[in-house]
Amino acid sequence: MTVRVLVVDDSGFFRRRLTEILSSDGAIEVVGTAANGQEAIEQALALRPDVITMDYEMPVMDGITAVRAIMQRCPTPVLMFSSLTHEGARVTLDALDAGALDYLPKNFEDISKNPQKVKQLLCDKVHTLAKSNRSVLSRPSSLPRSTPTAPLTGQPAASRSARRATSPAPTPPARGVESRSSVQQGRQAAPAVRNLLAPSEPAVPASKVSPKRKAYKLVAIGTSTGGPVALQKVLTQLPANFPAPIVIIQHMPAAFTNAFAERLNNLCQIDVKEAEEGDVVRPGLALLAPGGKQMMINARGIVRILPGDDRLSFKPSVDVTFASAAKVYADKVLAVVLTGMGADGREGARILKRAGSQVWAQDEASCVIYGMPMAVITAGLADCVYSLDDIGGYLIEACS
Repeated sequence: MTVRVLVVDDSGFFRRRLTEILSSDGAIEVVGTAANGQEAIEQALALRPDVITMDYEMPVMDGITAVRAIMQRCPTPVLMFSSLTHEGARVTLDALDAGALDYLPKNFEDISKNPQKVKQLLCDKVHTLAKSNRSVLSRPSSLPRSTPTAPLTGQPAASRSARRATSPAPTPPARGVESRSSVQQGRQAAPAVRNLLAPSEPAVPASKVSPKRKAYKLVAIGTSTGGPVALQKVLTQLPANFPAPIVIIQHMPAAFTNAFAERLNNLCQIDVKEAEEGDVVRPGLALLAPGGKQMMINARGIVRILPGDDRLSFKPSVDVTFASAAKVYADKVLAVVLTGMGADGREGARILKRAGSQVWAQDEASCVIYGMPMAVITAGLADCVYSLDDIGGYLIEACS
């Protein structure tokens, strides 16, 4: 099946290059181009493409405004292009809030120096987004939003304390959420993690169960495509006095994780920061793994940040952090695998299950990309499968 793409960029050169790259894939057809956000809306309504690539800075109407309008009128998977800077990260996160599903660095140098790598990455992203869950796109978002002009620095301490003190903890969701399963397999785990594992268990869907209450010493959350919005949904439901430390592994470039941690810190009642070497896990604090590196935890609850290993597909890797947590905390970990392509997290979940810990997965209906959760579920590793809307409330119930 051919994927129909609308290319939006104010640069004629970039429109031509993207069209050439995408058209070189026999299963992709560029059905139109637009030079600004207003044209993008008009073309999206007229052409009904399967995927839209979108620039941010354009005359007449910027990309974020266009994405919001498109999501309201004809929800379509959008791939944003951005610069690998702190400001570029902030803009990209605004675009994801507006409804874009994924992003790529807009690097003209890479296009000229390594066209084959750029082609593979771009076409893979387009094909993946074409298979995304459109029912998720069409739902109105209930997320708290950061305005495009808002600073990324944290609020003054007194203001944040007052906001947290007056914010009620959310009510846990209703019980009995259905689980789902599938037979599709994801990407293989990195050798360093895979070598620790026993043969795969049969694919058995998780039962309809309520969360197991326990004195968890760590909540570990792994995610990829669709993760920034999913994480905001989950973490903003947690009260400031959430009793368990949290570590987060989000597939994201190094230039983005600090800005994302700052954004989450502004929105959440718990504290959120990009993890650094020597950080200590504690209740009420969520540590986000830095992009391009690996995050592990030692026996004293101290975070270790290691250089990214080229043998590992993902930097950071959910498998690496999950395996580290299992070694330190054994059966006292609650792991959650959210939306994302591939299978990162499956082998780490296997190690956690072997140690006696709990593993949850996001259900198919609420996932943008049902890859990572599906890999965990089909391997028979998920104790519970929950809708994204319910996960925050269930975390509160399980850790109370």
